[in-house]
Amino acid sequence: MATTTATITLTSSDLLTDSLALSATATLNKVGTTTGLDSIQYERLEVATGDVYDMIDATAAGANKANKIYIANKATNAAHYIDVYIAALAIGRLYAGDWAFFPLEAAAATQDVGLEAIGGAQVVEFALIHEGKTLVAS
Repeated sequence: MATTTATITLTSSDLLTDSLALSATATLNKVGTTTGLDSIQYERLEVATGDVYDMIDATAAGANKANKIYIANKATNAAHYIDVYIAALAIGRLYAGDWAFFPLEAAAATQDVGLEAIGGAQVVEFALIHEGKTLVAS
């Protein structure tokens, strides 16, 4: 059993009238258990401009599973960014150096995760941390 922990810390001394200090930690477990997620798909790749690259091909085998996704735009040019899509719907934009971490249902091919590079080809790092796929006999 693997133990994987995600932590985010937000701090600022001048965003609010008082200092901001938020922190959250989560252990990534299989659905309804205390057993850690034990599978990962990790890649670092160059995304060309002009098309939406299907990063994660969702399948019914991922339904009702604990899927977590991490995406990082490794570009250093401020004019380069990545648009992130789920099911062909734009959900956000990652500028140079930005990253995202979120849960993903990934239950059907219509829930694929795609990336589009804007401004030039960009290196993207991503990981799908999951509990594996249940294969169904045909």
